[in-house]
This record gives sequence, structure tokens and C-alpha cells, in this order.
Amino acid sequence: MLDPVQLERLLARVALRDRQAFRQLYDACAPQLLGVALRLLRRRDLAEDVLQDAFTSVWHRADSYRADASQPMTWLTSVVRNRALDLLRAESLRRAESLDDDDDGQGGVAALGDDRPSPLGLLEQAADALHLRRCIDDIDGPQRQCLALAYYHGLSHSELAEHLGSPIGSVKVWLRRGLDRLRRCMERLA
Repeated sequence: MLDPVQLERLLARVALRDRQAFRQLYDACAPQLLGVALRLLRRRDLAEDVLQDAFTSVWHRADSYRADASQPMTWLTSVVRNRALDLLRAESLRRAESLDDDDDGQGGVAALGDDRPSPLGLLEQAADALHLRRCIDDIDGPQRQCLALAYYHGLSHSELAEHLGSPIGSVKVWLRRGLDRLRRCMERLA
């Protein structure tokens, strides 16, 4: 695995459509990102599809990466995670439509209408997402990195400690403080 500075350089070159840099980025990050997709999807074939789709997105959107907003691996993980969650939502919707077709013959429209958020609900979700982003932007250093790794990768305390090369006690403190800061910030913005 390359260090964050090397990954940032590769992403900058990918933004300029450097195919060799893209290949190096893929080779360096694909195994770990496949693991993220596998943890979410639990099927290798789907995880591989998501990984391919995510790297296609990276090729087209590498210029949107901001080093001041997140570590390169955090950004890449979020691309994979979002693609995997989109796939899970689509699968869930297909299953719901299939069940609804079997139950009442109305083609799934009634089931969708009941579960959709209202326009006000969508506005509140968007506001919450903006608040959360602002709060995360205010958290720096190891606290932010621990939160991102725990959330996006689902790493345990011991896995975080190993990944970061830090004592487990420090990792627990960083997570607790990061979550406390996030909670306080969200309460202030609410």
C-alpha cells in the first residue's frame, strides 16, 4: 500500500488522464477496496462489479478529490462504499417490487409511495448531511482518520490500532473524542 502522499500524486495524475497512474492506483488500492465492497455486499461477484464501477468513477472524477477534505484512501473508500450501498438499495427495491407484485398485483407503486420521504423529509436529510459534513471537516488528525476507518471500513479497535501503527488505548481515545466532538457539533447545528 502506498502512503497518502503517493496516493495524492497518483490521483492528481489520474485527473490528467494518466493511464499508467490509474493502473498504479488500482494495483495499490484495489485489494483493500474490494474488501470494503465484500464486507458490505457479501458476494464476490457483486463486490468485483462495484469495484470496477467505482474505479470508472474515479477515472472520471479524480479531479474532484480534495486533499484538504480527506485522505486519498478515505475518498476512494467512500466511492466504493457509495456504489455498494447504491447496489444494495437497488436490490432491496427490486425485492420489494417483486413481493408487492406477488401480493396485490399493483406493480410495486403502492409500496414505494408508502416508504418515500416527503419533500420536507428530503430537505431535512440534506440539511443533516450538510451539518454532518461541516462537523467532520472540523475534526482533524487521528480522530478524523479513526472515525473514517471505523465507519467506512468497519474496522475494530484492534484493527484500527494495527492499521495506524498506534497503541489500542490511543485509538480508543481518538475515537471517543472524535465521536464526542461530532456529537457536540451536531447538537450545536441542530
